[in-house]
Amino acid sequence: MNRLSVAMCVALAVVPALGSGQSSTPDPLVGLWMSDTTLGPPLYGELTIARTGSVWRATLAGAQTGFSVSTDSIRFAFSANRGAFRGVRSPDGSVIHGFWIQPEGKLVDPRDPGGTAQRFATPVRLTRIGSRMWRGAVPGLPDRFTLYLRVATDSTDQLAGAFRNPDQNSTGGATQYRVTHEGDSIVFAARPNIRHAAKLITPDRLHIFWPDLVRVLELRRRAPSEVPAFFPRPPGEPLYTYRQPAATRDGWKTARAKSVGVDEAALTALVRRLIASDPVARRPSLMHSLLIARRGRLILEEYFFGFDQNTTHDIRSAGKTFASVMLGAAMRQGAKLSPQTRVYDLMSSLGPFANPHPGKARMTLAHLMTHTSGFINDDEIVMQTQKAQSNWWKYTLDLPLGSEPGTRYSYSSAGMNLMGGALTFGTRTWLPELFDRTIARPLQFGTYFWNLMPTDEGYLAGGAYLRPRDLMKIGQVYLDGGLWNGRRIVDSVWVTESTSPHVDVSPATTGLSKEEFPNYYFESRDGFAWHLYNVQVGKRSYREYEANGNGGQFVIVLPELELVVTFTGANYGQGGIWGHWRDNIVGAVIAPAIRD
Repeated sequence: MNRLSVAMCVALAVVPALGSGQSSTPDPLVGLWMSDTTLGPPLYGELTIARTGSVWRATLAGAQTGFSVSTDSIRFAFSANRGAFRGVRSPDGSVIHGFWIQPEGKLVDPRDPGGTAQRFATPVRLTRIGSRMWRGAVPGLPDRFTLYLRVATDSTDQLAGAFRNPDQNSTGGATQYRVTHEGDSIVFAARPNIRHAAKLITPDRLHIFWPDLVRVLELRRRAPSEVPAFFPRPPGEPLYTYRQPAATRDGWKTARAKSVGVDEAALTALVRRLIASDPVARRPSLMHSLLIARRGRLILEEYFFGFDQNTTHDIRSAGKTFASVMLGAAMRQGAKLSPQTRVYDLMSSLGPFANPHPGKARMTLAHLMTHTSGFINDDEIVMQTQKAQSNWWKYTLDLPLGSEPGTRYSYSSAGMNLMGGALTFGTRTWLPELFDRTIARPLQFGTYFWNLMPTDEGYLAGGAYLRPRDLMKIGQVYLDGGLWNGRRIVDSVWVTESTSPHVDVSPATTGLSKEEFPNYYFESRDGFAWHLYNVQVGKRSYREYEANGNGGQFVIVLPELELVVTFTGANYGQGGIWGHWRDNIVGAVIAPAIRD
């Protein structure tokens, strides 16, 4: 996302660790505690489809369901909302290509549309293993909530605590707490008026009501070696030294940094800095991955806090940029769409529309991709939590306009999601299928999960789960003029057009005062679903375009330096931290490490 928190800080500043004080008699609460709650996914593993005469049956993780098939289209659902499948048989019947639909998660804060709150579609390929039987693997996206607690003595020999949650950055409202207890009753307090009560059940178990989940969690005492994902890297791990990323069969060519003119000592120092960061600092930098590619070669790939190269990550609003990539790919494949396509003409079958306004007839796809649609009351959380209209495209089309399209910049997830409707209507293709056909398969993606609206249509305002290696590929495709390993994804003209400035983000264009503006935005420009900045490297300024999302999800491209950088992170709701990674890491460390 482009919106920022009020507070600003230096992203990599290391605050003195909680627990620097010394106590002759350690308090029994001192130490690490952990709660790990997983409710799903309900079904995953090996899926088998078998046919006996006209009767079809699907089996997955011990569950069975029967269904009928009239054409090559295959659809079924398991009872109790445990998941569904939609696919099609190949003409020779040897393969069933389709998507597993994972139901919405239960462990989510309804006030936060991130995480696993929505349903997800993930591609599945079943191969015929008999004359009337097909089998394939269904991956699962865990419906998980992990809460860590560290209690220590501070510099004044008082108890202090910090909660950390890598899934949603749920900290209870504060990053550090004063801890008091009497007997088995514990209180975690922070200003202003933040207070959580807990109870020590045994010396190694405590219960706390966690408001974001509206449930009581049990935290158990853990040794540092038992909770390696609490730390950037497990305690006791050898001192980091630079290493070339592993070559896999996902299309990335890898190389040592020095072979493409990048100082390996500088990269080593950067990664060591990230590893040494304090996860319970008042303003922690919770980076989950850092990947760097130069001249088409992946030269650095490092993961932190328990993540690895095969872990899919919530990309939040970085996924909005796929709206532009899919539009470019669809136009190249002959779809009658363009930035000038009028939204209400394209989606007229969803009418009639509420709140008529002359500007609605003039609204184009370009306006949606530049956040200048003019919609008001388009808050993403309101849209996702209201129950009156399950079709969020229709919900958005019915919203009132506050300004003529093209005249005001206002960051809009609802508007960008409407691009998904436009692509669906314009290509007559289910959005996950369009993404799979135009991006995921050509770019050799691994496992991914594409989130859905309540209607099971694709959602395009962000929140898909991808591997960082795959997310990074869109930056390399655009740096290479629309190509991935010689295969054209979008036209080079579209790369130039979509990453050119189409709107300024400033007090004048947002209608905010100069005092209000920094609370929400950086001064910048936007292309078509790409954010455009200048990155200062020493005395030089380099043009940059990027996809970015809440928490620190980035694909950053600096064309002049032939450089692509990707981050993922968990600083959700802390734009004052992740919003500075571009300058404090890319501009101050990575770019200066380039020697030729």
